[in-house]
Amino acid sequence: MPKIIADNCVACGACADVCPQDAITIDDIAVIDESKCVDCGACVDECNSDAIEN
Repeated sequence: MPKIIADNCVACGACADVCPQDAITIDDIAVIDESKCVDCGACVDECNSDAIEN
């Protein structure tokens, strides 16, 4: 399950845009809804801030 590294997240929304399950919302930082996430890794690959790790 991907985890958000809050100190690195700039809330750009790239991860939410690429998520096929719409499991990510953007607040002050990205928030992953674990009940929707299928652990595909698309968000990890898309994040340019190294703010998401598997």
